[in-house]
Order: sequence, then structure tokens, then C-alpha cells
Amino acid sequence: MGDTSQWNSQLSFLFAMIGAAVGLGNIWRFSYVVYSNGGGTFFIPYLIAIAILGIPFLILEYGIGYSFKDSFSNVMKRINPKLEFVSWILLLFVFIVLIYYMVILSWDLTYLTSSVTFSWGSDVAAYFVQNVGGSSNLSNLGSLIIPTTIGALIIWVIVWFISHRDLNEGIGKISKILIPALFIIMIGIVIYALTLPGASIGIQTLLQPDWSKLTDINIWLAAFSQILFSLSMGQAIALTYASYLPEGSKINDNVLLVVFANSSFEVFTAFGIFSILGFMSFSTGTPMVQLVSEGTGLIFVVFPMIFNIMGIMGHILAPLLFLAILFAGITSAVAIFEPMVSSMEDKLKWSRKKTVTLLSIIGCAFSLMFTTGISSYLVGVVDGFVNEFGILFLIAIQCIIFTWIYNVDSLIPVINENSRFKVGSLWKAVIKYVLPCFLIAMWLIGVYYLFADVDSFEAIVYVIIMVLVLVFSGILTKINSNK
Repeated sequence: MGDTSQWNSQLSFLFAMIGAAVGLGNIWRFSYVVYSNGGGTFFIPYLIAIAILGIPFLILEYGIGYSFKDSFSNVMKRINPKLEFVSWILLLFVFIVLIYYMVILSWDLTYLTSSVTFSWGSDVAAYFVQNVGGSSNLSNLGSLIIPTTIGALIIWVIVWFISHRDLNEGIGKISKILIPALFIIMIGIVIYALTLPGASIGIQTLLQPDWSKLTDINIWLAAFSQILFSLSMGQAIALTYASYLPEGSKINDNVLLVVFANSSFEVFTAFGIFSILGFMSFSTGTPMVQLVSEGTGLIFVVFPMIFNIMGIMGHILAPLLFLAILFAGITSAVAIFEPMVSSMEDKLKWSRKKTVTLLSIIGCAFSLMFTTGISSYLVGVVDGFVNEFGILFLIAIQCIIFTWIYNVDSLIPVINENSRFKVGSLWKAVIKYVLPCFLIAMWLIGVYYLFADVDSFEAIVYVIIMVLVLVFSGILTKINSNK
């Protein structure tokens, strides 16, 4: 393995993995999931999900990547040549995530620039529709939202600039800069938020336990889904990053550090989010139930409303929040990009620069399709299908492949060798029997809800995605890597 494909320090790997895990979902999704799934009660299934899903599966991914020290497609091919086709299906689904993820970051970039003068005005919902995310009106499909289009181009240039460089000069260096900066900014925001009048209202609303929810299967599914996607599990990211680890690395210990950092960040951030919502409720008399939302509604509509009434502190907090989201998004974006870069580089025998440049051009072209007048609607449609149908199923398949087809027993001495935290028969039983069953059950439930109310436009999008993924997976599998 060359110097350009190996981390120069454990710190670079840890910051990169934390950057991959800590993303938009930690900031705008977790607090809503807690609130809507039993408040303080949610932390019981959440901690259990970490113990039997998050930690065991990440150890498996780290172990496979560290043992094979190869790209994801080559790992699958070495386990069984017929599995290469499956690997490209997953890689293409993950690449699609990157394509629309860049568009979401372009929305944030627009708000970051708008936060200087609060150009979103008093009607923040209208601003989002007209200048950022559009609507679900399909007649707007033929028009571009110029700020979002420009933002997507800028974000792609940033990610290209980071990813086309040597591993440590690009991803390693930027992770060691952006992750500490992200944590410092969020600590400042949360500490200030806790001092706001009405903060206690928000925190009480967030943590108010509903013990009856513990018998509701949905709260458990929510907890496991949060851990699954919060840690970017099963998307070949952890496996790829771990493949760059030098000999002597503490695999299991690294997993514990990454999981702890990710969960601490999202729990800590939730206190800040709900403290600010509590301030809004206290200041305007608006019930909390009318303010609490997730995703783009929270960050791009509710929060600008709050900043508008904060006075001078709003002009300080707004840029900091959108800057924090940008930092979290960029480190996640380069992580989502890396599995495809690594596999294509090995497949085509190209240089890293050439591979990253070509994929960036292709990805950017597709991202621009998400910057039309139905931007946010199309992102939601594709995100639901790719995650609930594609990636979730392929995570379950990976779990089966790595534990039933590959001899997972040979992995245990490797991952335990330098680690203080050891795993054994219990870990093996969990990843071999418990997780595949649970993941398949989650997939079946997700697919049921996904297709329950599908309309004709969504069905067309689903079909297009599947056809493209299957066709290009077949092409990539058949390409002669020796040419």
C-alpha cells in the first residue's frame, strides 16, 4: 500500500470517521426523533440500538476494511467474484445520496450568505420556496432556482478540491480543521441557547418521558434507524476509511470513540435546538407543538423566524449555525464520495486526481437536475427511495455476506489484537443472527410505508433510479480492469 492510501496518524482517521458520522441528521433530525418518540423514554431504545447495532456493525465494517485493505468492490469480489455486481449497486446508491446531499448543502450555503443581512425577510417560508427549495408543483420542473444552482456548483468545487488531493493532504487535513471548528461552534451555540429565556420550556418538552411508548414498535424502529443512518453504517464509508489504516491500529477502540463522539454531539445539539425553540415559544406565545419540526422545515423555516426576533444575537447565531451545518455537511460529503472514488480508482487503474475529477463532473451534472423548481420535493422523493429501499436492503445483504459467506471467525483475532476492548462469541452471534433479521424486518416495514401512497411521478423516479443503477452496475462489473 502506498503512502498516498494510508492515514499518517490515528488522529486523521478518527477525525475523518467522526466527520463522516456527524452530519446534517445529527443537527436537524435527532432532536425531532427524540421529541416524537417518547422524549426521555427514547434514550432507552437509543442506547440499546447503539449496543446491539451501532457498535457491533461498525466493528465488522472496520474489521473487514482493515483486514482486506482494499476498495469495497474489490473486497466483495475477493469474497466471491459474483458479489462484485452487488457492490456496484450499493456504491451507486451511495453516490446518488452524494448527488442530492450536495444540493442540500447548496441550500445551506444560500442561507449562510443570506444570514449576513437576513435577506430571507419576514416570510421565511416563501423565501425558501422561491429562492432555495421550490415546491412540489411539477410545472416548475423546467426552471432552475439560480441560487441553488450556483451553490451546488460551488459545493462540488469544494469537495473536488478536497478529494482530488492525497488522502492526508485532502480528507485528513480538512477533517482535522473542520471537525474541531464544528464542535467549538456548536458548543458556543448550545451554551448560549441554554441561557435564553424559555430554554427550560424547550428542554422539558424534549425530555418529557412517555413510558407507554416503550411498548410501541415504532419507537424501537426509530432508534435503530437513527443509529443506522447517523453513523453512516453499511454505506462502505467505514470499510473504505478503515482500509487506509496502518498496521497496529486499535480497531474496536476506534469504533467506541467514533460512536461516543457522534452520539454525544447529537444529544448535546438537541439541547441547544430545543432551548432555542423554547425561547421562540416563550417570546411569541406559540405552542411548542407548532414549532417542532425536522429537516429543512426546522433549519430553513423555523430557525430564520427565530433569528428574526433575537435582535443582535440573531445576527451572530444565524451565520454560526449555517456555518456549522456547512462544516458538518462537507466532511460527510467527502466521506460519502470516498467509497466510489476508491473503487473506481482500482477498477479503472486511474490516478486519484483523474478519478475524482471525472466523478465530480458526472455528480455535479446530476446535482443540477435537483436544482429545479421542485428541488426540495425531488430530493425528498429520491432520498426516501434510496435509503428505505436501496441502502437499507443492501446493509442487510452485507451483514449476511460478511458473516455467512466470509469466515468471520478469522476476523476476531485481527480486530482484537491491538484493542483494549475485545469482542468474541457474543459479538459474532449478534452480527450473524440478530442483525440480519432485524435489518430485513426494518427494510420490509420501510418498503411498505414507501410504496403505500406512491403517486405516478414518484413511481417513475423509482423506476428510473433502479434501471440506471442496475445497468451501470452491470457495465462496471464487466469492465476489464487490466485495460
